[in-house]
Amino acid sequence: MADVKSMADPQFLREEELRQAIEMLFFAYRDFTSEPDAMLSEIGLGRAHHRAIYFVGRNPDITVTQLLGILKITKQSLSRVLSQLVRERYIEQHTSDEDRRKRLMRLTEKGVELERALTSNQRKRIAGAYEAAGAEAVQGFKDVLQGIMDSSDRWRFGLEPDGEGVAGADQPPGELALTRSTGGGS
Repeated sequence: MADVKSMADPQFLREEELRQAIEMLFFAYRDFTSEPDAMLSEIGLGRAHHRAIYFVGRNPDITVTQLLGILKITKQSLSRVLSQLVRERYIEQHTSDEDRRKRLMRLTEKGVELERALTSNQRKRIAGAYEAAGAEAVQGFKDVLQGIMDSSDRWRFGLEPDGEGVAGADQPPGELALTRSTGGGS
């Protein structure tokens, strides 16, 4: 049986189509982050704080090393962000019972409330777009996003580096998969 993808007219690979996709990603991301950015600005926080709050909320008891692996920022940058979030009581840290060298982080109640407020509009935007597009388009969108992300992060969503789904795809030691909802956040 012929592969439908290879038979399709590659109109979408033309320069203008690719540039339009780049621009659409820009505008979508700008609008996706605009409301949370405004909320954060009012309380003296920024987008880096949002990312930390989001992933700590999705992964209670995450370590600094694991968060660094997700965010791919310098330890110094993350330290500034986390210091402020701990100082302002959005995140709390405690020592691991198994390894006293590890600091585990989770959202405080104040952090949970902020994460929910920041994510609310984003969830509505995605839900509305998914509903309007339908299941097949949603899967196509996910396929495109997985194709755009670095292959080194595809395992986080149960995929091999080539994008093929694999139950229990290899997870590097100490890293977190992101396909599960762990509570403590949205």
